[in-house]
Formats: sequence, C-alpha cells, structure tokens
Amino acid sequence: MESPSVRWTPCFCPAAWTPTPPALHFPIQPFQRYRYAGLSEEDLKQLLALKGSSYSGLLERHSIHTNNVEHIVKSLRKEGINVRVVKRGEYNEEIVRWSDAIISAGGDGTMLLVASKVLSKDKPVVGVNTDPERSEGHLCLPVRYTSAFPEALQKLFRGDFRWLWRQRIRLHLEGTGINPTPVDLHEQQLSLEQHNQAHRNTMFDGQSKTGARPESFSQPFLLPVRSLNEIFIGESLSSRASYYEISVDDGPWEKQKSSGLSVCTGTGSKAWSYNINKLTEQSVEEVLKIGRAQGDLDFPLNLENIKKVTDAYNESLVFSPEEKRLFFSIREPIENRVFSSSRQRGFVSKVCVRSRCWDACMVVDGGTSFEFNDGAIATISLSDEDQLRTVLLEN
Repeated sequence: MESPSVRWTPCFCPAAWTPTPPALHFPIQPFQRYRYAGLSEEDLKQLLALKGSSYSGLLERHSIHTNNVEHIVKSLRKEGINVRVVKRGEYNEEIVRWSDAIISAGGDGTMLLVASKVLSKDKPVVGVNTDPERSEGHLCLPVRYTSAFPEALQKLFRGDFRWLWRQRIRLHLEGTGINPTPVDLHEQQLSLEQHNQAHRNTMFDGQSKTGARPESFSQPFLLPVRSLNEIFIGESLSSRASYYEISVDDGPWEKQKSSGLSVCTGTGSKAWSYNINKLTEQSVEEVLKIGRAQGDLDFPLNLENIKKVTDAYNESLVFSPEEKRLFFSIREPIENRVFSSSRQRGFVSKVCVRSRCWDACMVVDGGTSFEFNDGAIATISLSDEDQLRTVLLEN
C-alpha cells in the first residue's frame, strides 16, 4: 500500500450491467438477464414499465457507475499500478491471490461479496462507492473520494490513513444431514422454490462428484467463508416458525421457536441487526407513559427527553468493527411452557445452534446460503486470524 508498485483488482458492482455485443446496445442487469433471457430490448422496456421501473433511469445509473469505475482504473494506471478489472462472475480465489490489494467498486453489497473471498488478513480491501446517490456505502471510503479518487490514492501512498481491522465471523459445522456446498445468492434473485431447488441441486452435484452426499460430521469442520456483517439462521419460508436449540457462551442449551436468529459483528451492528432491534420514539413514549402511570417514573415526557432515551438505546446497539465480540438477536421469540427465551439479545463471544428446522438456511452476509436442517450444529465465533484489513480515510 505504501508503494505504487502494488497490484490492484477493482471488482465491478453486483448491479453492474453486462452488455451483449456492442452493436446491440442492450445492457441488462445479471438478474434481469437470468429471469428474462428470452426478451427483446423492446419487450424488456415494456415489462419494466409495467413493473413501475424506468428503463432510461436504469441506463443512467449504469452510466454513472461505469464512468466512476473508469475514473478509478485511469487513476490507478496513471500511478503505474498494474490493474486487472474483473466483473463479479470472474472474481475468484485466483484473482485474490494475484492481487496485492483489492478495490471494491460499487456499494456495500459489492464490498461484502469481495470480502467473502479474501481469507488472509494481510490482503487490504478498499471500497469505493460508485453510485453515492443510490447507495449508502457504509463500508466504502467517504463519498467525496468517488470523484476525488486520485486524492485518496495520494493519501494511501503517503500513509495518511489508518488501518481498520474489521472482525469477521467464522463458522464450524457438525452433526447430521449437512450439505456444506453453498448456494450463491449474489448472482441471482431467487424465489423460495428456486432457492430450495438450488440447494437440492448442490446435493445432487455432491453425489455425482463424491458418490454420496455427506450425511454426518462427527467433528466440526470450518467453512471456507467469513462473515463481515452477520449470520442469519431460520426457515426459508418466513411465515413458518424456526425451531432450534441455542447455547450462548457455552451455557446450557435452550429450546426456542422464533422468526430466526441473527448474529452480527461490529461492522454489521449498523446494518440488519440495528433495524431488527432499534426502538422508535413512539414505542419509547408509550413505555414511559406506562411507567409514569404506575407511579414509579418521575420523568418529563416531552419530545426532547423521549428522543434522548430513544437515541441512547439505539446507540447502545452499535459497536466498533474492531471489537472482538458478537451481538446476537432472537427475532420475535415465542414463549410458552415448552419454549423460552431467557435472553432475546446481547453481546457474546460464541453462539452454538442446533437446528430442529424443516427447511432452513444459514445465510452469510445475505449472499451465501447453506442448508441447515434438523441435526445440523453451527458454532459461530471470532478469531484474530479472520480480521479483514480495510482503510479508514478521514473526510
């Protein structure tokens, strides 16, 4: 990073449009091509119009993204840096090995995809938000560096930055009925039926290659993926309750039914986990009113105080990406004489989950899905070996 001789691999945005031969001028997004492969350009325009989407608007977003990617690449090559530009379907372990550093050109989803294949903590990953108006880009450089990327490069060369070592989750699997082959959700938008079929297909692929599907693992094995944001475990059909047993920090096993389980890092604490657990000012106000009606609360219920309490609670859900701890959340736990939830959420070092589900998945960063049905056991933990080396630049 200190010298311009390093090799960089910018990785295209997941929503980048993939053109057919130039004479056709027919760019369509990968998932649209997957779903509507037989449509002509005119038919696609009509379909998007019926869905309330603008074809010209999508082309405009595509143009903004590609112009920013070109700006990044030109800036790197101007500094004499050897660059390979790859689209998401071409991004693999060989590319990671070749690179001294990797640039994720897109939004947060791109960054998660890029990070998932970088297992070495010595390989820097830098995110650049190529469409700041449409993407929040929490994991990327500040948005001003999208247009001022040469300035960001100079800061990197001078060492005018701080390494941000983001903790990542590792997963050990054991037990019965396990299919360790992942289904990649990044490339396609799948219906529930398509998702289940994809898992069945990986099972048959495993049979054809090995002669039999792995049915049982008596010893835990480490999955070759790391989670930067969160792990989610639950039934594929969201209206069906997820049945599982959970042990927190080697404590006793507890039977639970809920809408699923989320375990996040400090990086992910600003994402899905935050929205699962945050309180609204309306909820806080209603609870405080009940407390005052009980005669146990002497607290002025004005808008300023309600906002202070709400903000204080919500801020407590967020923690540093570098902190070596996890935050788990039980979504909508069911409590009765059979099932209980002694802790609905909290900070932990390790979570173990034994599936009693019918048709469940363990999803890593919203993009990689593993079958996780009755008898499968997952151990969710952290290790210093799995940290992701990223860059922190001030505005």
